[in-house]
Amino acid sequence: MTYLISFGAGLVVGLLYWMVRVHSPAPPLVALVGLLGIVIGEGAVPFVQAHLLHSAAHVSVAPAAESSHSESAIDSRKQT
Repeated sequence: MTYLISFGAGLVVGLLYWMVRVHSPAPPLVALVGLLGIVIGEGAVPFVQAHLLHSAAHVSVAPAAESSHSESAIDSRKQT
């Protein structure tokens, strides 16, 4: 539904530009490239944050798991 509203608003603005005989402020290709940049930028920030947090979680968990494993191995050697 949001896409239909957006499309309708674009058509209305396009008709208003045509009626007033005003050219769009940017050529269509430039405008589409700008919109593509906005869409990619919107998706890139959460994507990068998720990957950085995911990587940081692996880095911080891995050494802790190894140290607890090696401590239990040392404790078992001391007991025998």
